[in-house]
Amino acid sequence: MSKPVKIAISGGAGQIAYSLLFRLASGELFGPNQLIELQVLEVPNALLALEGVKMEIEDCAFPLLSSIKICSDPYQAFEDIDYALLIGAKSRGPGMERRDLLQENSKIFVNQGQALNAVAKSSAKIFVVGNPCNTNCLIALNNAPSLKRENFYAMTRLDQNRATFFLSQKSQVSTKDVSCVTIWGNHSATQVPDFVNAKISQKPVETIISDRQWLEKDFIESVQKRGAAIIQARGKSSAASAASALLDAMRDRILPTPTGQWFSTALLSDGNPYGIEEGLIFSFPCRVKKNGQLSIVSGLKWDAFLEEKIKLTEQELKEEREMVSSILKI
Repeated sequence: MSKPVKIAISGGAGQIAYSLLFRLASGELFGPNQLIELQVLEVPNALLALEGVKMEIEDCAFPLLSSIKICSDPYQAFEDIDYALLIGAKSRGPGMERRDLLQENSKIFVNQGQALNAVAKSSAKIFVVGNPCNTNCLIALNNAPSLKRENFYAMTRLDQNRATFFLSQKSQVSTKDVSCVTIWGNHSATQVPDFVNAKISQKPVETIISDRQWLEKDFIESVQKRGAAIIQARGKSSAASAASALLDAMRDRILPTPTGQWFSTALLSDGNPYGIEEGLIFSFPCRVKKNGQLSIVSGLKWDAFLEEKIKLTEQELKEEREMVSSILKI
């Protein structure tokens, strides 16, 4: 057995974490020879519920789980970690504007960024799920200058998975036959699922799905509004699917990307090859090399429709950044 991998998870008593923790502890992500240490963070009034989750995990007797620690102090939860999965955040309440949500959650991610800066390994990889995840990620990044800026990610893998499903359903193929699906921009209703560069059975999507109107309207809107549709149907936001996508996102970052494929993740836009303004957490198509280095896939073509949509999501991220500019000190 190798030295344990230390993983911090915030929002540990929430639905996403409940779907995630057991899968991490089982060794699903890192394999049968890798020990795991879980360091789980929650707000004080949810610690009792988290204690119950901890007891359930212990009762599974996972042989790869070296230890599990629960706490309400991020300086304890993030100590010496290899990965941080920042799931916990306030959700939007009735009458709450996006600006209000950003202001409320900014306090959480300032605090967590500072804690990461103080006690996490400088090489730690940070995955932000709590919404608005792109700008929350930017806040955490700006408050953790001792960590590598390129190791902060906001999750658009769930959006990629949703887009993959809709394309497979429309073309009546397996999801494994859909590849190179990109989500551009913000994890919000302005996100841009890219059908121009995606492939079905190794062929351009439009050679299989010729209905451009469906692609431009039904497909894109279905992906953009899927989260809201789930809330309307079950009265709660996505949980198990978000947890599964987070595991996918971590796997994407850890393992080399298969030849001819890529995945979507939101990361710092500095130096990107598409002319997106720097200083944003923006979702791009990415690959990981065998040496573990991540890079943005360059050379993808935007038609006029795609370019217009991408400019809108870029503008939204610029507006979100402006809303929290005093916190970012930019």
